[in-house]
Amino acid sequence: VQLAESGGGLVQPGGSLKLSCAASGFTFSGYIMRWYRQAPGKERQFIASITSSGGGTNYGNSVKGRFTISRDNGKNTIYLQMNTLRPEDTGVYYCNTWMGGTNYWGKGTLVTVSS
Repeated sequence: VQLAESGGGLVQPGGSLKLSCAASGFTFSGYIMRWYRQAPGKERQFIASITSSGGGTNYGNSVKGRFTISRDNGKNTIYLQMNTLRPEDTGVYYCNTWMGGTNYWGKGTLVTVSS
């Protein structure tokens, strides 16, 4: 299982950014996928999840109404569209899936929201 995040960078408050996570090594279309965030000095926090078909999504309270998770099963990729970004959205964003009793993580992509 390999997960590779991309799309992070520096953005001003109020701006937008779109993250991607390319998956390989497993049957991508069969699994729930998730995004997490880890801010400096804090624990990893749930951001969003999406069902295997893409028909169902769930969000953490801090990002509801601002972030949108989506997936393209033909490209084995999930996305996180982040709008109205705030300084508190700063952190490393990780892609995640769980299978066979094991959590799998990518290496993360850094998002910095600052003026």
